Amino acid sequence: MSDVRCVVVLNQDLASGKAANAAAVIALTLGQRHPGLVGHTLSDAHGQQYPGLIPVGIPILSADNTQLRALLARCREQQLDVVLFPREGQMTVDYAAFAAAVSEVATGDLQHLGLGITGDKKALRKLTASLKLFG
Repeated sequence: MSDVRCVVVLNQDLASGKAANAAAVIALTLGQRHPGLVGHTLSDAHGQQYPGLIPVGIPILSADNTQLRALLARCREQQLDVVLFPREGQMTVDYAAFAAAVSEVATGDLQHLGLGITGDKKALRKLTASLKLFG
């Protein structure tokens, strides 16, 4: 597991509340897709248990629209696992409406609010080295 890393890259123009929402949705989906990234159950001094957290950290980076599109293309070329959060994800709270809206947009026309990427840590560092932390 030490060779695997995940990052979240958000559109730099997102307001803080929208960014927090996008990062949370992406991270939840990454955890579902890669349960091995979640650490063991935690216990406090009184024996109370808490769900495990990801032990490798998840940097939250920022990029503009052009950078997000280029990053997505490079991730696909390298066959990295990508969770895409399109603009339509913040237009409704109804998942069926969200899915219907996405189905009407051509791949090249999707506006990316964020990407969650999982893969080899060296490959991810190389892909994201020029990006700054969000905020």
